[in-house]
Amino acid sequence: MAEISSEIKYRMPAEWETHKSTIICWPHQKEDWPGKFAPIPWVYAEIVRKIIPGEKVNILIQSKAEKEKVKKILAKVHVDLSYIEFVVAETDRGWMRDTSPAFVKSEDNIYCALFKFNGWAKYDNWKKDKNIPKILSKSLKINLIDVLHNNQKVVLEGGSIDINGKGTLITTEECLLDEKIQTRNPGFTKSDYETIFKKYLGITNVLWLGKGIAGDDTHGHVDDLCRFVNKDTVVLCRDKNQSDDNYYNLEENFEHVEDFKLEDGSKLNVFELPMPSPLHFEDLRLPASYANFYICNQAVLVPTFNDKNDKLALGIISELLPNKEVIGIHAVDLVWGLGTLHCLTHEEPA
Repeated sequence: MAEISSEIKYRMPAEWETHKSTIICWPHQKEDWPGKFAPIPWVYAEIVRKIIPGEKVNILIQSKAEKEKVKKILAKVHVDLSYIEFVVAETDRGWMRDTSPAFVKSEDNIYCALFKFNGWAKYDNWKKDKNIPKILSKSLKINLIDVLHNNQKVVLEGGSIDINGKGTLITTEECLLDEKIQTRNPGFTKSDYETIFKKYLGITNVLWLGKGIAGDDTHGHVDDLCRFVNKDTVVLCRDKNQSDDNYYNLEENFEHVEDFKLEDGSKLNVFELPMPSPLHFEDLRLPASYANFYICNQAVLVPTFNDKNDKLALGIISELLPNKEVIGIHAVDLVWGLGTLHCLTHEEPA
């Protein structure tokens, strides 16, 4: 475990900066997709196929025995296996955005910032997932930095923040400041988080939105709501249907961003991103959102939902990321696990 140094300036790279690899965990927890698990490995295989050949993919698997099964699935969809590295590690779930460490850079090195994971302050099956940062640190040969504040470990999931790589971070009050429903760090204030983000991630400017989207079991992750697409531009979800549960919360967020400034004092550019029509499975509202896209080296993978707004969302993201191939990934089955593309991936910066 490396020691944090006040003399080293750390910076968290933006997602669109060059990756060395993408990290995923092969799906194995059938309870995440009850009654709908059968297509999920094939959705993952398609995701891997679209990420390469732009970069390698590190795939966490539960055992050596699972490796051959996964290789057969990937081979059937014509994935070039020379781009794949397998990491044997037992996990509870597979949401790598939230269980992986935050990768930060100094002038001459890369580190893994080790935040604590506690199952989104909601679920019980997380004791194996809390070890993922140490497993990845060893596999990728990157030193860990333990994130502490007031002598306690800091709980944070990767999906709760989004950054522009220049010093600005965007998050939600609902996720990080809630003291009643899913409390990550009891008693923490905005000032506490801003101190942590500056010390460990190089963040000098934190922008606070209000609430996240309906159906989000993380209680307000920003990666279903608002995402940077370049250093001074975000897309922010908006729903025009006044009878939808999302309408008023999303409108309040648009009021918030009117006054947002970037780290250099300039105005933040904001583009509307539509929401798909409400998606339910049985009695459960699902967190279907086009904002849960993943930017890799050669492409942007965007969840689609057999919805009239699929084409519009793909077009907006294409215009804002013109140097990437924008690819829709069918996510109606995937979102039954209460997450999609950004939730299940994590970039390893070059």
